[in-house]
Amino acid sequence: MSWSLGLARLPGVVTARTYRREWLRYDVTAGLALIGLLIPAGMGYATAAGLPAYTGLYATIVPLLAYALVGPSRVLVLGPDSSLAPLIAAAVVPLAAAGDPQRAVALAGVLAVLVGTVLLVAGFLRLGFVTDLLSKPIRIGYLNGIALVVVIGQLPTLLGIDVDADGVIARIGAIAREVVTGGIDPVAAVVGVGSLVVMVTCRVLRVRIPGVLVAVVGAMVLSAVVGLDEDIAMVGALPRGLPAPSFGGVGWSDVAALLGPAVAIALIAFADTGVLSRTFAARRGADVDGSEEMRAVGVANIASGVFGGFPICASSSRTPVAEQNGARTQLVGVVGAVGVLAFVLLVPDLTAYLPKATLAAVVLVAAAALIDVKGVVTMWRMSRVEAGLAVAAFLGVGLVGVLEGILVAIGLSLLAVVVRAWQPYRTELVELDGVPGLHDITRHPEGHRIPGLVLVRFDAPLFFANGDLLDRHVRELVAHAPTPVEWVVIAAEPITGLDTTAVDELVDLDRYLANKGIRLAFAAMKGPIKDKLVRFGVGDRFDASHFHPTVRAAVTAFREHRRASGDADEMER
Repeated sequence: MSWSLGLARLPGVVTARTYRREWLRYDVTAGLALIGLLIPAGMGYATAAGLPAYTGLYATIVPLLAYALVGPSRVLVLGPDSSLAPLIAAAVVPLAAAGDPQRAVALAGVLAVLVGTVLLVAGFLRLGFVTDLLSKPIRIGYLNGIALVVVIGQLPTLLGIDVDADGVIARIGAIAREVVTGGIDPVAAVVGVGSLVVMVTCRVLRVRIPGVLVAVVGAMVLSAVVGLDEDIAMVGALPRGLPAPSFGGVGWSDVAALLGPAVAIALIAFADTGVLSRTFAARRGADVDGSEEMRAVGVANIASGVFGGFPICASSSRTPVAEQNGARTQLVGVVGAVGVLAFVLLVPDLTAYLPKATLAAVVLVAAAALIDVKGVVTMWRMSRVEAGLAVAAFLGVGLVGVLEGILVAIGLSLLAVVVRAWQPYRTELVELDGVPGLHDITRHPEGHRIPGLVLVRFDAPLFFANGDLLDRHVRELVAHAPTPVEWVVIAAEPITGLDTTAVDELVDLDRYLANKGIRLAFAAMKGPIKDKLVRFGVGDRFDASHFHPTVRAAVTAFREHRRASGDADEMER
């Protein structure tokens, strides 16, 4: 009973039970429009991942059906993607013995299952926030780096040359040598570059028929008529039959070797999917639960791996096509999957006339869409630090390695967070004539200090790396104050964290000030931070009298203290 109740709550089942007849025309039309993109894109990204082209179709059919059942988004299209292809290749190709395609397929399937398991577990633990590690600078740099890796990886196929070199720099050199020495296959180059020109022209002229479909069909017809299959490399006929499990020959040592890459791919896959899902949900005035989305993508990846596919995520190129053609529900994905399946079962021999150079052109066009030079330039104008992170991510992915580059970029991003917290903005607050409140003296040098009082604002959590900085900052302000200091008040509202090392620094500062007859107090400190002071054992030292609800309340209390001390004349001055 509980099993059937859980099944009834699945998004696809809920949609089916509330489906409207008027939606059918739009969903079928959008699904049919997708088919012409799903087939060449799936095959192209499979070859970019170092896998047989047919696996890209399996990685399209199965995830679309799985996501239609469990996915929360009504229009999201899942499948192979250019942002994941180099990651998959980096993880699988080194483990595939002597380039054995069947072992590569088995490893890719295991990788997809691992990716899906990571996403599924993370979704149940509601760990969607971990994708915040991929900040905007890292994503821009990563995608530009991926574009470079994909372009360099596909150029030899586009030009019909053989390149045996590892790494972007080595491959660029090898390609250049082949070009200079005349190693290009003229027929393959004409077909590849011609396909590229057709796709770009269709995009520029905004032709309603997708350029990739025009290029692929045109190349296949040309190959069949002219007999190009005897002159240049072809994709070859697809294997007959349905997608099936293919895990043969994979051992536990392989699983262990794939676990690290699986975590990295899961992070990228969900980051891409999450952004796309939220974007399209917002357009429809809907909301998507990030953890539910993570679990759905996990299920789709597991299904892909079990049935001969590889890791997948949401597609930023095919999802807009579905939406633009009027997609209403998950039925779009089902129609697309059934169409691809029909292609595999009914006309598998057609791809025998599909030139690999054309497929390389398909991947190159997709990779070009990842390039965002303008974004880097804009970021440079806004923040040199963030632009530096983007460049570091680009160089890491492009020169060090895709997986290593991601880890380097994330490490640099975390380091940047620590640096910002280590050297946060701090200032002294002053009064302005005729303007309520307390103000930053750096921005308002015309302001005046309150005699006997130093007001300090520290804009960061207090922790081991910056506690001493606050201590030194306060001591410098006290030492250079124009009049003798009686109180120091820390405007503590921006302080959102506290550790034991920082507490020791506060105690040292309080002891230093007390020896000079100066009282240390806090204004607008958050309740949880006060609780930590008590838990860390300094509640008696900093009792309730040391805290004021607002900065203005602290100033009022100080003035009352001065008045009670009989120093009204100094107050007037």
